[in-house]
Order: sequence, then structure tokens, then C-alpha cells
Amino acid sequence: MSKATPRTSNIQNPQTPNRRSTFLRVLKQLKRYKFMLVLTILFALVSVACTLAVPIFFGRAVDLVGEIIAAPASGINQSTFSAIFTEFAVTGGLIALACLSQWLTGVLNNRIAYNTVRDIRDEAFSHLQKLPLKFIDSHPVGDIVGRMIADVDQFCDGLLMGFTQLFTGVLTILGTLVIMLVINWIIALVVVVVTPLSLFVAKFIASRTYSLFKRASQIRGEQTAFIDEMVGNLKVVKAFSHEDENLEKFDGVNERLEKASLKSIFYSSLVNPSTRFINSIVYALVILTGALMLAFATPLPMVFTVGKLTGLLSYANQYTKPFNEISGVVAELQNALACAGRIYEVIDEPCEAPDPSNAQELEEVKGDVQFDGVSFSYSPEKKLIEDLNLQVNAGQRIAIVGPTGCGKTTLINLLMRFYDPQKGEIRVDGVPALDVTRKSLRSNYGMVLQETWLKNCTVRENIAMGKAGATEEEIVAAAKAAHAHNFIKQLKGGYNAVIAEDGGNLSQGQKQLLCIARIMLALPPMLILDEATSSIDTRTERRIQDAFATLMLGRTSFIVAHRLSTIQEADLILVMKDGAIIERGKHEELLAKGGFYAELYNSQFAV
Repeated sequence: MSKATPRTSNIQNPQTPNRRSTFLRVLKQLKRYKFMLVLTILFALVSVACTLAVPIFFGRAVDLVGEIIAAPASGINQSTFSAIFTEFAVTGGLIALACLSQWLTGVLNNRIAYNTVRDIRDEAFSHLQKLPLKFIDSHPVGDIVGRMIADVDQFCDGLLMGFTQLFTGVLTILGTLVIMLVINWIIALVVVVVTPLSLFVAKFIASRTYSLFKRASQIRGEQTAFIDEMVGNLKVVKAFSHEDENLEKFDGVNERLEKASLKSIFYSSLVNPSTRFINSIVYALVILTGALMLAFATPLPMVFTVGKLTGLLSYANQYTKPFNEISGVVAELQNALACAGRIYEVIDEPCEAPDPSNAQELEEVKGDVQFDGVSFSYSPEKKLIEDLNLQVNAGQRIAIVGPTGCGKTTLINLLMRFYDPQKGEIRVDGVPALDVTRKSLRSNYGMVLQETWLKNCTVRENIAMGKAGATEEEIVAAAKAAHAHNFIKQLKGGYNAVIAEDGGNLSQGQKQLLCIARIMLALPPMLILDEATSSIDTRTERRIQDAFATLMLGRTSFIVAHRLSTIQEADLILVMKDGAIIERGKHEELLAKGGFYAELYNSQFAV
């Protein structure tokens, strides 16, 4: 089988999303939830307003208590007690309303975040279906899975944490600043002068965490790809006793992930204590300034009371607290944006070229296939198929043989339009393949590959993939024709037996029989058999060959085979080497020539 470009751990895109463009795309996706966003903002405003109002009423209550303490016992007014009760009742009501608003804000934020994540996953998976096969061939499956699962989860966590706290934090900072300016502009000025230190520290650290989180995400994708590869091929690993080597390689990747994660977490964890330290300085300065104003004989104490100082201390705490939260949010958002960028890299990959607007639907196909000057290679550096010309008449059985890597499977990929030729043209019934829809083209081919694939569902559903709306009688008849009926009846549940992931509870031969049954059910006008009986025992293979012989009558068939004994009845044998057809003819003719085919054939039967 011709191999595609070697897989790499990183998806290469000429326009890899940067932090700013990623953030703008996230905002664009949030637009579809405008109504919930507006509600979230309204509830956040109510929550912040109530929280900011609490110190005002609490400060009034403190001043009223001060009046009672300062007044002689005989001068205590009952109305003062009523006023204190009212202030505390209003304070309690504001706190309750703030809590309710915060809860509703959180509920809405969760809905927005999880809906957005769902949309991104849907978009990424939908886009994956439209990507050309060369993308899957050239990138680790585990890394792609890691982007769609782990990276999306990381993004969701950052979005959940960041959206509400960032918005309410900014509102709280602005609100407290305005109120402090109204209460006492001197103390407010002290707070404003020291605040930029906190912003500088947060920005300095955040600018370094993005690249670190992105590096950690890349290594995590590499680790996921390695685990996926090892789990999928564990039998081979054990057969060759490579457990220790794989463990050593995994430890290496794991260690790099540990270092990258620790480094990113270390830098991001510096933000909170750094800003807390600066905010503590702000709080201390407010206490010192307020105390001095009350202690020294100036006109200020006449208008600046203990209650107002209490309120200012509460506002100073509320003012500085969001800086701690926002600094943590910014660090988390760096991780979220790094993960989102990796997902967008997949979404930004160029799709498979769409069918032309005037593309035809292939109907009533006879099966004439023509290759006219076709050239194709997976990479420009390594030539494969060049100037291939071939005329296949309807109903012919074409066998394709040759050494590994000569281009046999590549020829099949071109027939199915998994890849398109870089030069030349392939025509079906005289119609260029590029001028017909891929779906109609592929539906006219029935393909059985050496590598089987079965869904995690019942035997019946797996066979029924070959024909939409197939009846029970048709499914059973196809299974009998493929000599799969007997072993199916022996399964617990028969046709209702659930097949494990990728047919894990079946033998390789049984899996291949089910794949053959699909084709027996579909009965398409053209067939592609790529080592279709390679995993079947000799006795069953003879029966299948008889079934195939019946199936291929009147159908154009392309048969890729390594066992040359299975293609002796072919109408035409194409012998390929280095991407070119070097010999063509029937079995006896090629043997009589004594060329490369004869050499291959004799090598299989040499004593």
C-alpha cells in the first residue's frame, strides 16, 4: 500500500490563529446567545449594585449605633432604634437580592458556556467530515481526538470561570471607585495611585502564560496520540515485547508534559499572591489615611465619620478583590484561548474541494472506466503515478498486482476520489469524475478493503450499511452469500448481537465476512476488492471466490491481490511497479512473457 505523507504531531496551518483573533472568534460565537448574554449582564448589574449598596446602609447603621453610644441614657430616642432596624433590614434584603442575582448569573453563564462548547464541537466534527482524506492520513488521530475532547473541555472551564467574574469584576471596580470618590476623594486618589501596580503585575505574568499553556496543550495532544496508537496496536506491542520501549517513550512525553504544565501553572499561580500583596497595601493605606483624617484636627472629621470610614474599608476590599479574581481569570483565559486556538486550527483546515454547482449525478452506470494521462503523488519530492493510461470496459475484471508501495492502493484511492489526480483525467462512462458528485460516484462502487471497519452496533445494522432500507430477508440473503450466516447464528443474539468497538469480539476473518456481506447486499455496478479475502481461511476463501465470481458477472471489478492464485480468471491483469503499469494481459499471456509477473508468480510457488 502506498503510504501518505508521514504523520506529524502538530497541524500545520499557514494562518494559525493568534490570541487576539481567537478571542474575537469566541466573541463571535457568543453572539448567537445574545438574549442570555443580555440577561446575564442585567443580573450581574443587579448583583454588583446590591453589593455596592450594602456598605452604605451598613455604614449608616454604624453611625446610628455611635449616636446611641455617645448620647446619655436619658437622651436615647426610640426612633433611632427603629432607624437602625430599618438599615439592617434593607442591608439583609440587598444581600439576599445580590445572592439571587449571582445564582441566576451563574446559571445563565453555564448555559452560554456549555452551549458554545457544544457548537464548537459540532462545528469541528462537521468540518472533519469535509476534510480531504490526506488530512487524516498525515496527522495523528489521537491528536485530533485530543483537540476535540480535552482541549474543548479546557476551553469550557476557562469560559465558565472567566465570563462572569471578568464582567462583574470590572463593574465592581468602576462602581466602588465612583462611590469612594463621592465619599472621600482623597482616599479614592490613594487607591487609584496604587492600583496600576496590580495591573502591571497581572499583565506581565499573563503575557508569558499564553505560550506556556499552548505548549502544554500541544504536548498533551502528542501524548493522546501516542496512547491512542499504543492501545490500538497493543497486540503487536506485546508480540514484539516492546512494552519497556513504549513505557520509556511515554515517560519521556509525560515528563515533558509535566515540566510544561508545572511551568505554566507556576507563572499563572504567581498572579494571585502578587496582586493580593499589592491589594493589602491598598487596604492598609486606606486605613492609615482615614485614621489620620479622623485623628487630626481638621475640618474633615466634621464630614468624615467612623461609619463612612467603615464603608470605605468595605469598598476598598470590594475594589481590590476583583483584581485578585480577574488576575486568576486572565491566567485561566490564557489556557482557554490556547486550547481554543488548537481547535480553530482544525476548523480552519481547507475543506475538500466542493462538487461543481453543475455536477452530474451518476445514474444507470454501465462501468466503463478510463484513465487518461493521470499523474499523482502524495508529496512533490517523491513521484508515484505518472502519465497513467488505462481503458476498462464495462463488466471486465481487472486485477492489479505488484510489490508493496507500487501504487495499487493509490489507484483505488483515485477511483473513489479519496484523492484527485494532479494531472490527467479519470472518466466513468465517458463522464469526467471531477464533473460528477462524489456521493453518486462512490455509491456506484462497492468496496471491500483489507482493513475492516465495523460500527459498535448490531450485526444487522453493520450489514445494512450497504443498502438503506434493506429488509430482513435481504440482509440474511447477503450474509448467506458471503458465508457469514452460520457464524452469525452462533453468536449470542444472532443478527441482534452487538459488535464491540471495531469488531473486537470477532476474529479478523469474521469481520471481513461481514464487510463482504455489505457488498453482497448493495450489489453496485462496480466493485473494488482490496485483498478482500486476505484474513479468511482457505476453505472459506474458495466459497467466497465462487460468490464473488457470481457477484462480478456483468460488473466492472478492480481486484488488488498479493496472492496471485486468486486472480487467474481475471480478464486483464495490470502489473505495477514504481507507479507505472509495466505489464498488462491475461494470466497465461503474462506467464508466457517471462517478465516481472512471471517472476512474482513463480516466487509464490517456488519450492
